[in-house]
Amino acid sequence: MPEDFDEVLPRRNSESFKWRTYPPDVLPLFVADMDFKSPARVAQALRRYIDEGVFGYPRGLHSFDASELPSLSDIVVERMDRRYGWRITPEDVVYIPGVVPGLNLACHAVSSKGGAVLVQPPVYPPILSAPVNAHQNRQEAELERAADGSYSINWDTFESAITPETRMVILCNPHNPVGKMFGPEDLARIAEPCLSKDVVICSDEIHSDLVFGGRRHTPLASIDYEIAQRTITFVGPSKTFNLAGLQCAFAIIPNADLRRRFQAAREGLTPWINAPGIIAAQAAYRECQPWLDELLLYLERNRDFLNHFVRTELPGIRMTIPEATHLAWLDCRDLRLTNPYEFFLNHARVALSDGSTFGPGGAGFLRLNFACPRRTLEDALERIRRACFATGPPAPLGTS
Repeated sequence: MPEDFDEVLPRRNSESFKWRTYPPDVLPLFVADMDFKSPARVAQALRRYIDEGVFGYPRGLHSFDASELPSLSDIVVERMDRRYGWRITPEDVVYIPGVVPGLNLACHAVSSKGGAVLVQPPVYPPILSAPVNAHQNRQEAELERAADGSYSINWDTFESAITPETRMVILCNPHNPVGKMFGPEDLARIAEPCLSKDVVICSDEIHSDLVFGGRRHTPLASIDYEIAQRTITFVGPSKTFNLAGLQCAFAIIPNADLRRRFQAAREGLTPWINAPGIIAAQAAYRECQPWLDELLLYLERNRDFLNHFVRTELPGIRMTIPEATHLAWLDCRDLRLTNPYEFFLNHARVALSDGSTFGPGGAGFLRLNFACPRRTLEDALERIRRACFATGPPAPLGTS
């Protein structure tokens, strides 16, 4: 039976950060969870667990060792091999409650007095804050934006940003918010100065399943053995299957010494993954590929509808077309608004993510989450269109 991604779910009375942050008349298209029902097979597995009526400690409580979760660790190993040709072992997999805690743990694991972590803004805000939380200096190698809205790495900027103080580079691939996928050539070039200067790479690949146009994601650590030995990779089912509230993710760390340092950084601080998260991950990875296949088609149609609407109905706004993720990066600078986020919140009653929170290169931009029923997306875009024209079309560049 086909999935009904057009169904508009009544989430305002649910325990939803997305739908309970703003007043009831505001449409929220900001935080990156989806307004679709999670796969039915996941709900069935959780229902069986709930019906047992006992909610004790799950396996893996004390050591966080993948060997204590053999069925799930084997699933992760098989998935990496089947989807990406990346061969790992169960021992490489460390279970964590989410990518954001993982990013912070990675920064603590490599920290040293006077150390620094390099990031590539505009980028997911928790990536910007993780080095500071670990008392590291934050270095920046801003991505370069072309006239067509696409992004790339300025290699001179990137390589010169790696200094003797740099302990780690955080890569976001696919990139949040610009939706870029870094291919094997880019990834090898990113890794080259890191290997030569003994720098760890932390690769956030949480959106790796959400790719469009027949593209295939390449895990950084899959390229080469030496790269894998310097890399911490984060993956998980949360974005793919809309399971973020269940808090289950994985750090894949082939290097045993680096893995020990990562595990030591969380000792006594990071909670174990919860039993519903384990059960949901197992069901999603084992049984829900057909659901994901349908989801990707729906998301790609939403992306293309959004792009067409922006080009034809929203003069003054330009969109970077994402190769992956369900997030669109909107350039609103030609609208000449003091704060696009506040303008559309107040005048359109649509809540988007403020580009300025994504660091350098983000001011004047907005991030829009298009993982919602088409009717919701149409409503939000029509509100934005009316708000734009209520103040008149933007003046051409170079005029006052």
